[in-house]
Amino acid sequence: MIHLVFNEADMKPLAAAMELDESLQGELLLIQDDYAVGPVEDIYTGTGLQERANWWASVLTGGDFENKLNTQADQDDTLMTNIQHRLRENEEEKIWIWAAQNKHDVSGYYWILPYLKEFQGRAFILYLHNLPFINETGNIFYPTWLHQIPAKEFIKAKKLAREITPGEFEVDTEEWAKLCAENKGVRLLEGAKKLVQADYDFYDSELKKYITTDWQKASKVLSHFLNKAKETASEPYLLWRLKTMIAMDMFDVQGNLKKAKEFEIKLKS
Repeated sequence: MIHLVFNEADMKPLAAAMELDESLQGELLLIQDDYAVGPVEDIYTGTGLQERANWWASVLTGGDFENKLNTQADQDDTLMTNIQHRLRENEEEKIWIWAAQNKHDVSGYYWILPYLKEFQGRAFILYLHNLPFINETGNIFYPTWLHQIPAKEFIKAKKLAREITPGEFEVDTEEWAKLCAENKGVRLLEGAKKLVQADYDFYDSELKKYITTDWQKASKVLSHFLNKAKETASEPYLLWRLKTMIAMDMFDVQGNLKKAKEFEIKLKS
């Protein structure tokens, strides 16, 4: 059995659950890119993959997250191609896709569907949306990320695995194709599996609210945003947007712009 997740943090509790329940045991694999942001036009072609790689290079080069440059869509494409080979070679092999109710996981789910369409009946989804779980302190909560779920709760969650239906393969693939053709920079989860799109500057106005008349470390601004804003994005993306606004001379800034902890920012004097 192949298990597929969309966040590195999700791997640890799921691996622990496999140790607790041998029926879950299998190979745990990670989709590395964040398909909730960035260009997606022609993403299943060499041209589209290169455009996305170029965009990520512009976002990550010369900063805190430059080490993430090698975790891009072309590596995910290679991973999914290898999974296709395995499923073709072994007709008993199955794949379980684990996703929580957040735009990152759902965007990743849409992205992988075309790779799995020929394996209907062997591709399963565990979409843990609007479902209560029990946390480490014994309280009921509704997780938005898989890594928030204790390992023992994953054992219960396995009962939710179901085949991706032919209708889902058709409808969801068409919906994703429309989003790819529209090719905006930000994807948002409207409800269930419904994605909508916005422009690259979608988070800018909210991000600006956390910049004050006093000098603050950029890392502090990002931390406040991530902890308080209703709609958030990954820190690399937000730092890129912050630097984009700085390049537009929207704020006063001092320090080394390469590192979020090494430069300060405030509203224009």
